[in-house]
Amino acid sequence: MLENLKNQVLYANQALEKYGLVTFTWGNVSGFDPESRLMAIKPSGVPYQDLQTEDIVLVDLSGQAVEGSLKPSSDTPTHIELYKTFSEIRGIVHTHSDWGTAWAQAGQSIPCAGTTQADYFYGEIPCTRQLTKNEVEEAYEKNTGTVIIEAFKDRNPLEVPGVIVRGHAPFAWGTSPENAVHNAVVLEKTAKMTYLSRQLLSDPATENLEEYILNKHYERKHGKNAYYGQ
Repeated sequence: MLENLKNQVLYANQALEKYGLVTFTWGNVSGFDPESRLMAIKPSGVPYQDLQTEDIVLVDLSGQAVEGSLKPSSDTPTHIELYKTFSEIRGIVHTHSDWGTAWAQAGQSIPCAGTTQADYFYGEIPCTRQLTKNEVEEAYEKNTGTVIIEAFKDRNPLEVPGVIVRGHAPFAWGTSPENAVHNAVVLEKTAKMTYLSRQLLSDPATENLEEYILNKHYERKHGKNAYYGQ
């Protein structure tokens, strides 16, 4: 069932190592099929190089595995909450990549300091609030999704396809599993670039890109007047 989606998810998970976004098995990718309302996701704790298509687990939006002999990722409830709320996304990536996680541990959003970020993220990459003790003890992974959703109350998740979970690590998403990985790579690169550029500033408040430049760079790749690419 959903062999094409499972293959997409397999290749996207393997790409995490290719792009240096993971250590050991510290990350996962899922994909969502809107017709069947099923999610395909990496099995928990399986090394990326060992993954086969048949290892990818199909899960419904209630969290029940409907195909696959292995346990799905422990982050499955987070992915489910995002698919249920962000109806246009079709792929989600979670990693503990170095630079994105550094911002998470600092509890800071990543400001849009340059055009590299503006090409993909329409403004800052937000950092969520800290989960409460009750949220962690009751349903940690589900509530991780809840705080991400809260951070997007006034944001479009397709215009800002990623987030930093305070004290945890980044999530990114997109229109497919492959696109979600692409956005996760950009998030990691801009996290590094912004950190390094901040070291050169005497006043970090000056680091935000001018709005007219942000608009130009985002809109040349997105929307009806986009002209970047073939």
